[in-house]
Amino acid sequence: MNQWGRRSRKPELPRIVQMGHFDLRQFATPQALAETAAADCLEAISAAQKDGTIFSLALSGGRIAQTFCAALAALVQARKTPLDHVHFFWSDERCVPPDDPESNFRLANDRLLRPLGIAPAQIHRLEGEKPAEQSFARAEADLRNLVSFTATGQPILNLVLLGLGENGHVASLFPGEPEHVMASPAIFRCVTAVKPPPRRITMGYAAIAAAKETWVLASGSGKADALRESLRPDGHTPLARVGQLRQCVRIYSDIPKAPSLASP
Repeated sequence: MNQWGRRSRKPELPRIVQMGHFDLRQFATPQALAETAAADCLEAISAAQKDGTIFSLALSGGRIAQTFCAALAALVQARKTPLDHVHFFWSDERCVPPDDPESNFRLANDRLLRPLGIAPAQIHRLEGEKPAEQSFARAEADLRNLVSFTATGQPILNLVLLGLGENGHVASLFPGEPEHVMASPAIFRCVTAVKPPPRRITMGYAAIAAAKETWVLASGSGKADALRESLRPDGHTPLARVGQLRQCVRIYSDIPKAPSLASP
């Protein structure tokens, strides 16, 4: 029984397929995808709480992120899980004020942070409305105060959550960048996006690769070609590059016929 006295619906068991550096978990619907990702996220958060350590979580934007944030908030409320050890960061942000409808912060704030009463000291947003250098400095200073860093100067976040665009982009890392830009060691950098709003801040590939866990929420049949290309060992999408830089990337997907996506 759940908190309202009704029988709880059993969570959908995903079909799990290992494809190189990718752990692909398939679902029938976006809701099932989001609910399972939220449950897995809360399990990781709870494990850190038992260990007495902070949990650093980087959020992203997109339609499936809205569903994920709402699912995580509902689960936290139902289980009464404490989140006072969780610190929230962002993998990318649009250069807009925090109350703008395009803001990734606003998405998370409306559906997750405010409903759960998360303390301001636990929220480390990318200040898209400020000059980029100022925003970078603030976000990087917060990271240095809270998380460990690699020998190459990258933050080791517990979990980076990403979406997937129809062109294979993740965070605000878009296809077509020169190699020297993609190889930049900058934790955050400015990007001119190929879709509006054009001015954005993104976490770099190196920072995403340094995280303990990187999960991708890939939702929508229009992204089938992007996912197929990303799963190839020689893929050229931003998601493919993330996979090539890490031992494992977990993908939660509701894209139909995903088992065949690795085929030519």
